[in-house]
Amino acid sequence: MKPPARPAPRLPLKPLLLVLGLAATAYAVALAVFGEGSALATLQRLASLAGLQAAALCLLNYLLRGLRWRMWMAQYGRALGLAEGLRLYLAGYTFTPTPGNIGEAARGLMLARRPLGPAQSLAIFGAERLADLLCLLLMCLPVAWWLVALGGPVAYRLALGGGLAAFALLVFLFAFRRRLLLRLSWLRDAWQCLATRPAVWLALTGVAWAAQGLAVWLLCREAGLAIGLLQAAGFYAVAMVGGALSLLPAGLGGMEALLTGLLVLHGAGAAQALGITVLVRVLTLWLAVAIGALALVYSAAIRDISFR
Repeated sequence: MKPPARPAPRLPLKPLLLVLGLAATAYAVALAVFGEGSALATLQRLASLAGLQAAALCLLNYLLRGLRWRMWMAQYGRALGLAEGLRLYLAGYTFTPTPGNIGEAARGLMLARRPLGPAQSLAIFGAERLADLLCLLLMCLPVAWWLVALGGPVAYRLALGGGLAAFALLVFLFAFRRRLLLRLSWLRDAWQCLATRPAVWLALTGVAWAAQGLAVWLLCREAGLAIGLLQAAGFYAVAMVGGALSLLPAGLGGMEALLTGLLVLHGAGAAQALGITVLVRVLTLWLAVAIGALALVYSAAIRDISFR
C-alpha cells in the first residue's frame, strides 16, 4: 500500500506581498514628495558600476552569513552540502519582513528531511542575532565619536553616561550569566552555538557586515555625497540596530528614518538622503527577500522544504 501523497506546500507569500506592496508604495510616495526627479531615476542608479558593485557586496554578505548558518546546522547533526546549505539559508530571507526578523527562525523547521526542533532552530536564530548585533555595535563606534564631536559637552556627557550604562549592563550579565543561561534555554543553546569555532563565525560575520557597510558607502558616493567609509558604514549600523529595536517587520520605517536623519545631519540634502536610503534598502533588504522567495519556491518544488 502506497503512503498517502504529501499535499502540495502552501507558500505563505501573501503576508510578504502585502508588506512588499506597502513598502514599495511608501518609498514611491516619499520619493515623489521629497525626492529629486522620479523614483525610476533614483532606482536607475543601481545599474551604474557603483550600484552593481554594491549589489555584489550585499550578495557576499548573504553568502558569508549562510556559511555561518551552515556551520551551526552541522553542530546539530545536519551537515548540508555547500550549494544546498546556502540555498536553504537564502530561502529563509523570504520571512525577513516579520517583527524582529523572527520569521527567519523557521529556516531549520522547514527542512523536509530531519528538520530541527523549535528550540534548536530558535537557538541558531538567537546566535545569528547576537553575532550580528556584536559586529553592528562595533561598526557604530565611529558614529558615536562623530556625534560627540558634533554636539560638544552635552553630547560628551550623554555618550559617557551611555557608555557607563552599557558597562554596568555587561557587568550584570557576566555576574548572573549562569542564572540567565539556566532560565533561558534558548539563550543557553545559542551560547553553545557561539562557543563553536568562535574565530570562524566572528570572521564570517565581521567580513559580511563590512561588505554591507562598503556597499552603503559606494551608494553614498554614487549619489554625490562626500562621506568617509567608516562613517557611512556606521550610519547604516546605527540605523539597523535602531530598526531592530523597533520590532517592526524588518525594521521598516524606523531604519529608514534613522538613516535618512543621520545623512541629513551629516550634510546631505533631504532628497539626496532619502534617495540613498531607498537604494540601500532595495539592496540590503528587498534583494535578499526576492532571492529568498526564488530559493524557497525552488526548494519546495524539489521537496527540500516542507510546510506541513
